Amino acid sequence: MSAVEAWTPSVRQLERESVERRRRHQRALVALVVTLVVFAVIVVAVTSSPGWDRVKETFFSWPDMKAAFPDVLHGFLKYNVAMFLIAEPLILLVGIAVAVTRHTVSPWLTPLRILAVVYTDLFRGLPTILVVTLFGLGIPALQLTGVTNSLFWLTLVALVLCYGAYVAEVIRAGIDSVHPTQLASAEALALSRAQAMWHVILPQALRRVVPPLVNDFVSLQKDTALISVVGVFEALKAASDYGNYHFNYSPMVLAGVFFLVVTIPVARLTDWLSARARRREWGRS
Repeated sequence: MSAVEAWTPSVRQLERESVERRRRHQRALVALVVTLVVFAVIVVAVTSSPGWDRVKETFFSWPDMKAAFPDVLHGFLKYNVAMFLIAEPLILLVGIAVAVTRHTVSPWLTPLRILAVVYTDLFRGLPTILVVTLFGLGIPALQLTGVTNSLFWLTLVALVLCYGAYVAEVIRAGIDSVHPTQLASAEALALSRAQAMWHVILPQALRRVVPPLVNDFVSLQKDTALISVVGVFEALKAASDYGNYHFNYSPMVLAGVFFLVVTIPVARLTDWLSARARRREWGRS
């Protein structure tokens, strides 16, 4: 027989684990039952209200959803999804550039730091819908040579500028959260401040701010609907146009479902990333 025998849990430990499993199952069952009861009460209360038939006809009409489906889907894929996919990497680049610029210390870069502060304050303070309107309607009115009049690209630039300011502040907060000893250690290894920022500080900062960055991108996906104010027929505009002609707004609910199909998985991804970051911080795998 070996000197060190394999450890096996005692009978009492097994009993405790069994009791804890039963308690977890009981709590899960109670939570499920309570949730189902609450939702059932809400459904009954809504569907039994006096005006439900009118609301159902106006906002949940399947024939109207089916009729508007091709136009709403076309607008969602052509404008909302395409704009989101193009704008997201551009916003990340703008945010990193502005955040890093604000952390420079060279006196020669003072004008750039001032410009970065002005840009951040300006585009964080202005309503996004105002910036979209100014770019979508104001720039074509200037009739500038060599500047596109495409509403898609003009409103895309407006969204990139607005969300670039938000993302820049998120990344700057991530940079500030990195302990100063990281920079001192990098400089002790003969790295310049720029090298320390790109190879030591920024990678740590980006890992820490992934959850809030993903939240910003969820908001971006929804705010692509703001381009409708300048006449772009994205999903919500197409649904609204159908409603104005047929006095039925069920397609707007359909457009909302399209947005949910994209944003809910991203939201769950954010939760998972946040939980993983907490586990890493607590030293768990």
